[in-house]
Parts: sequence; C-alpha cells; structure tokens
Amino acid sequence: MAPYRVTPLLATATVRVLDAVCTGDCDHDPGVDCAHSTYLAFPYRGLYQRQAGDDVAVAEPNQVVFFNAGEPFRITHPVPGGDASLLLFIDPHLLRELPRPEMLCPGDPVRFTRQRLRIDPRATALTAMLRYSLLTDTAEPLEAESLALTLAQRALGPRTSHAADARHGQQRLVDRIKLALSADLSRRWTLAEIAAEVGGSPVYLTQLFRQVEGVPLYRYQTRLRLARALDLIAEYEDLTALGLELGFSSHSHFTAAFRQAYGRSPTEFRQSVLKRPGAG
Repeated sequence: MAPYRVTPLLATATVRVLDAVCTGDCDHDPGVDCAHSTYLAFPYRGLYQRQAGDDVAVAEPNQVVFFNAGEPFRITHPVPGGDASLLLFIDPHLLRELPRPEMLCPGDPVRFTRQRLRIDPRATALTAMLRYSLLTDTAEPLEAESLALTLAQRALGPRTSHAADARHGQQRLVDRIKLALSADLSRRWTLAEIAAEVGGSPVYLTQLFRQVEGVPLYRYQTRLRLARALDLIAEYEDLTALGLELGFSSHSHFTAAFRQAYGRSPTEFRQSVLKRPGAG
C-alpha cells in the first residue's frame, strides 16, 4: 500500500469528496505541504498531529480540521497506525455562507481562523454515512451532495460544535491525554493511570479536559471507541465481537452507548449504510 492514498468519491459543481488514507510512514518536512484550496477534513481513523505556524493540533475522530488555502503545515504521527479522513471541498462561494462570520479570516480566499472544532456524535455518524454511501455507490449525486452539506453545516454550527479554548500549556497536557487514549482504545484506563502517564493530578486533569474539549474525559474515550466502531462496522458480522474488541464490557454496553450517541443500534446502523441485513 502506498504511504498516502487519496480516492475521489464524489465530484460535482458544488462539492468534492475524497477519501484520504495515510499509513503513518509519510511524515513531511516543515513548510513543504500547502493546501491549494481551503477544505474540511473529518478524521475517522487513527490520529495525526498538524502544525500550522506556531499552532499545533491533534486531529482525531469526532472533529473537523480546517486546511486553509496557501497555509503551510506539517503532519506527523505520534501514535503508530496512520490515519484516514474524509475530505470535503465545497464551492468557495457556498463555503463562505456556512460558518459564522467570526470563524473566517477577512478577504479572499476563504480561510478559517481556527485549526479545528470538535463536532457532535451525529456529525460523526454523518461522516460515516456519507463515506459508506459513496463507497458502496448507493447514493445518487443529489443525495450525496445534501449529506455533504448537512455534515458541513452541522460541523460548523454553534450548537453542534465546540472550539477548544486553552492556554498553550493546558492544550499540550490535554493533547498528551489524547495520545495516550488513542494508542490503545480497548484499554480500561483509570484516572490514576492517566495521571501517571501524562503528569498532573486526577482532579485537575478531569476538570481541564472538560474545560478544553467540552466533554468529560470518560465520554471522550467512549466517543473514540464508537468512532472506530463506525469505521469497522461494515467488516464485522459479529457486532458483539466488535464491541468487546473496542473495550466495551458487553454487547448491551456497546449497543446502549452506540444508540445514545447515534440514535440507533449498531445493527440498525450497519443495515442502513450497507443497504442489507446485518448481524449482531
């Protein structure tokens, strides 16, 4: 497999959707990479770290990452396994209409003021639905365009997204927590173990993480596991095995968490994206 592979999934006058997969062996030199046009990236597997200027962001599932036209960046992979993202290129005139004005830099081309936003679970599910519908060729162009724009609107909405607000040192500490959790999704961490891994007291870490990321630490870990489940769900006939491999204590635990996050059971979601009956 090539270190970096991009597969076009949809191309219309309104939106282009690409599936980008990196093995993790394609880290780049500072200043080499530069987006030719502004686009939205929705990580759905793995993790990478992106540096744009002095700003460093950890990009993992359950968020949207903004790549601005003409802005140099560097990608590294602090956790083995590479990453995969769904990329949305939206017509610039339309893209300018979607976010709140304060999210955009003045002038042309369209550029975002932040590197990333945390998105809600329904947006994460929309990412998976869009990807599966295009990979299986079950969505007409009009349906796929609508799904893509709905995903962008939800990812940029004030009620369905969260912008991290932290000092540099605080963000680095939160990022170390993310790296630890992402390195082993099935591990059943305790607060004491996380504190020993990254440094800091358990009480401070839980308070800081919620303040910065907008979700409690335990829920963040659950969302990481569920995002991985969305990525793998088409490959598993036995969804109980999938849940157990991701660290859920039982099939009922997995199903309840999945339904709470995405509004349907794993089996129902699998059936809907594959357009055929599933098991589990």
